[in-house]
Amino acid sequence: MHRIWVIILATLAALIGAVGPIALTLHLSLTRATSVEEQRLQYFAQRALERTNMTFRGANAALNKFDYMNVALCSEEHIRQMRMVTVTSRNVDDIGYVENGALKCTAGGLTHKKIKQAPVDFTTQDGISVSLGTTPEVSGGKSMAALYHNSYVALIDSERFTDIILDPTIQLVVQTSNGKLLGALNDPNLARINTMINTPTKRENRAYGGDHLFAVVRDAGLVAVAVEPHSNILGQLQRERMVLLPFGFLMAAFIVGIVIWVLRRRLSPLGELKIAVERREFVVYYQPIVKLSTGLCIGAEALVRWQHPDGSMTRPDLFIPLAEESGLILPITDQVIAAVVRDMKKCLASNSGLHIAINLSAQDIKTGRVLAVLESALRDTGIKPKQIWLEATERGFMDIEAARTTICRARTMGFAVAIDDFGTGYSSLSYLLGFPLDALKIDKSFIDTIGTDSATSSVTPHIIGMAKTLQLDIIAEGIETQEQADYLLAREVEYGQGWLFAKALPAEEFLNFYRRNQASKVEAV
Repeated sequence: MHRIWVIILATLAALIGAVGPIALTLHLSLTRATSVEEQRLQYFAQRALERTNMTFRGANAALNKFDYMNVALCSEEHIRQMRMVTVTSRNVDDIGYVENGALKCTAGGLTHKKIKQAPVDFTTQDGISVSLGTTPEVSGGKSMAALYHNSYVALIDSERFTDIILDPTIQLVVQTSNGKLLGALNDPNLARINTMINTPTKRENRAYGGDHLFAVVRDAGLVAVAVEPHSNILGQLQRERMVLLPFGFLMAAFIVGIVIWVLRRRLSPLGELKIAVERREFVVYYQPIVKLSTGLCIGAEALVRWQHPDGSMTRPDLFIPLAEESGLILPITDQVIAAVVRDMKKCLASNSGLHIAINLSAQDIKTGRVLAVLESALRDTGIKPKQIWLEATERGFMDIEAARTTICRARTMGFAVAIDDFGTGYSSLSYLLGFPLDALKIDKSFIDTIGTDSATSSVTPHIIGMAKTLQLDIIAEGIETQEQADYLLAREVEYGQGWLFAKALPAEEFLNFYRRNQASKVEAV
């Protein structure tokens, strides 16, 4: 189940890793393309305001020329001077003289009709009054702006306020802050533009308006708005995608690669073993050890099992070699010690003749670190050191000096030490002679040859003989038949374990087995 969830989560992560960067680059492309178009619209709106202000300044300069002119009003010279100023000004279409609120003469001559001054719509920063929507006869009915200064008026074509080079798809409007139109370009929708101007946005000058993109620029009572269809960004969007999408694909490939790498590590045997150590998924089973002469249970060997969250078990021979190779055997040993103390504390404290054998790895023997762990775990538990037997395989004795130091320390602390699986590894008589051992365990592979014609069947009595000579207790492993038990008993082998007596049991089942065993032996007596 754990593997399935890891695979599901990794698949989701890979999908997100593949789609996410590409989606992000598409979003960035749209954002960048939109930003470029916003800046263009901002530029055009700003240019329109600059053109408007330049027009006002030009008209103001033209009108100021009459402040010091000393000629008869509406005379031929006066009209000629107004004509000259009009012709030489780029921003003025006509200039006229106003008296008592009525137009008297213009650059074109005397007026024959009484033309009243239009109402003022706003005043510029220079103090010039401006009337919008004026349609003088000289303009042929075209809307113009009238600028009043003292007794003079300058007429300006409204197109001058938006006289800039502009894409035909971009609409432009310049108006006063109170909504009076100065000029427009490319037939804008004024109602929509007023809505855009009055719509509050996070950014004053750039915002989205439905299917249009627009920019608003405000300056000194004037507002310029540039609008274009949102579809105008498609060209820029394509260019941005050509730049950013390759990076998105590279990032997606990188993330997917990382996910696959992590998945392979997590689903590898070593990866799962690391997770098991972190989650403390290891449990201890106890295989009873009996005295062959009486059948009395005098102890048990603590055997570690890997119990997965779904309840399934992994045999030690499938993960112990990997744990030893990777160094994870050290925390596994610590967890076994903690489990033994937790499971057997009460029983060991009340039965001093009972012992539990704990297997040590080669690294435990070499470093001796496990002794400090044991000392700490047994403190204040009532468990005596002699009730803990430490078993080490022959590989643990490869570093002879380190092994001798650890074994001597262990025995000084009160622990018994046994050599496990004797005869299956690098053993020689020097191992037995060179170390202060308490017991020897005969491997199951030798016990299986008892009563057979196997070539190794003759090895078993020699191992028993050596152990007897060195006065070591002998424990036979893997006893499955009564014939094997009788053979060993006849050769004065003290202890045995195997399926003939009981298989490895969970803690509670072992405790029940031990109680029944003790009770049955008492009754027999």
